Amino acid sequence: QVQTSVPSIGGLHHIGLTVCDIESSEAWYTRVLGLTRAFVEPHHGGGTGYAVVLHRPGSPLFLGLDKHEANQGHRFEESRTGLDHVAFHVTDRSELDAWVEHFDQLGVPHSGIKAFSEPFPFAVVVFRDPDNIQLELIWQ
Repeated sequence: QVQTSVPSIGGLHHIGLTVCDIESSEAWYTRVLGLTRAFVEPHHGGGTGYAVVLHRPGSPLFLGLDKHEANQGHRFEESRTGLDHVAFHVTDRSELDAWVEHFDQLGVPHSGIKAFSEPFPFAVVVFRDPDNIQLELIWQ
């Protein structure tokens, strides 16, 4: 039987990222992206480990940093099955300039602002977290 409609989705609720060193990752995301700790919770469904859930005040953004006891400390590689990157939207093109200045003050390596016209006009700054997870700030 062919489904004629797909149920609705209200938007992205949160992102969970497995990290090697949860304390240093929390410190980095707090310092670099202005996130604050919302709460800590055990992993649901059993198993070991926990998540530190961070929130960007004044926004709907929640980001979970997950600690798994089985994690052997391998750095992230987007060429493996799973996550490729995470992109955060900014509302004004000028915000990318402010982010580049912020990154430069903190010594966070980044791509600089790259502007594109295809498939639609947008500009992006690419950077990586301590586990090598590719993050982007994008204006469209």
